[in-house]
Amino acid sequence: MRRCLWLWVLLFGIGIGSAQAATPKTVLVLGDSLSAAHNIPIESGWVHLLDARLGNMVPKWTVVNASISGETSLSGRNRLPALLQKYHPAVLVLELGANDGLQGLSLPALRDNLAAMIGMAQQAQARVLLIGIELPVNYGPQYRDGLRAVYADLAHAGHTALVPFLLDGIALDPALMQDDGLHPVASAEPKVLDTVWKQLQPLLH
Repeated sequence: MRRCLWLWVLLFGIGIGSAQAATPKTVLVLGDSLSAAHNIPIESGWVHLLDARLGNMVPKWTVVNASISGETSLSGRNRLPALLQKYHPAVLVLELGANDGLQGLSLPALRDNLAAMIGMAQQAQARVLLIGIELPVNYGPQYRDGLRAVYADLAHAGHTALVPFLLDGIALDPALMQDDGLHPVASAEPKVLDTVWKQLQPLLH
């Protein structure tokens, strides 16, 4: 009798462990049009390509893309609490600030919004990958340098992973950019994913 009970507990315990191991963890991407596949097929966007890559991993991961074209750091800050509560992500990829910069909004305000989102995610036990962006040269060196510093300082202070520039190696190549000069073409999206993957992969283990 004891032996049967022991076997039942062992098998039942293994079943629970297997079920828990099989439950995919979530990467939540909160971004703007650069992560929302602007003007290209959704399946060509880097976030969709990331989802396909993570789906082949063991253990499995899943991606929730909460990115919206036109999103600012303030609107992202307002949406994030509900997203964390709904999806309980293990990793948050935070790609916001481009629209703040293009509108010439205050860098201290951007810093405050991003810092608040990093804090929310870490309080929810999510690791954070912060993704920076560069602005066109006509915005002037002072503002552009200040924007770079916002991401670098936040990553250092919050102990987060950092991609300094999402479109590194892409933005200055006209063949890889759409006519607006701001968004990559579909064929450039795998390169965008490679840039993100270098910093994201260590957070998955």
